[in-house]
Amino acid sequence: MVEELVAAGSAAGAVAVVYVLAAARVVKQYERGVVLRLGKLQHTVRGPGLTLIVPLVDRLRKVNMQIVTMPVPAQDGITRDNVTVRVDAVIYFKVVDAAEAVVQVEDYRFAVSQMAQTSLRSIIGKSDLDDLLSNREKLNQGLELMIDSPAIGWGVQIDRVEIKDVSLPETMKRSMARQAEADRERRARVINADAELQASKKLAEAAHEMAEEPAALQLRLLQTVVAVAAEKNSTLVLPFPVELLRFLERAQQALPQPQSPPQQQSPAPRSGPSEGARTGQD
Repeated sequence: MVEELVAAGSAAGAVAVVYVLAAARVVKQYERGVVLRLGKLQHTVRGPGLTLIVPLVDRLRKVNMQIVTMPVPAQDGITRDNVTVRVDAVIYFKVVDAAEAVVQVEDYRFAVSQMAQTSLRSIIGKSDLDDLLSNREKLNQGLELMIDSPAIGWGVQIDRVEIKDVSLPETMKRSMARQAEADRERRARVINADAELQASKKLAEAAHEMAEEPAALQLRLLQTVVAVAAEKNSTLVLPFPVELLRFLERAQQALPQPQSPPQQQSPAPRSGPSEGARTGQD
């Protein structure tokens, strides 16, 4: 009798152990468990830790609640201004309702990927090339709204969408390079013309000042000669201006003239007696 009880107890313990092993499930911290009992959804979502299900009756589906980073394959499209481009993007999303992600869609990852590709092609056709290159923040927001609208019903929340790269044809790249070069050349010419205008105004003011003082013009000429002569690798032919001669003449006339000493008159020669006698004889 005792042996039968021990055997029955051992069998019951073994069955209990097997049942626990078959029914025990471990849900990780970043996961949630969705139980389907005989194909029917149980509204209680199992949290992280050890949980038990009914073997052969319940089926536990684990859903990852972490943010998923999914690259969107590059999509070819034509912009609103008829330019062929190739655009790729990246999408960040997470599951916020594990039960909806299991029941409402067969594979929420594949569904989000396909929706992102179609939305990206749609946003390419509605945008200009300049918007794709310079106004990506607005396009990212529009793309996020387009993907998030159907994803809400799948229990998925779109966290962020970013356009990664915009590939242009080589002919378009060369055209844009020529346009940028022409624009830089135009700005350089405008700046040069503005500098010439300012320089002409300053030269006009300098000429007006030098017209009042002729000596300033001569000093400026001498400064120019000194600057050219500093090179010592060229022959300098310098015309001598008449104004400089007049300036030097006026300066010389303004100086006091030195007085010359008085000259002594030499005495008249006296005639000798022979000459007087000669005169008397005549």
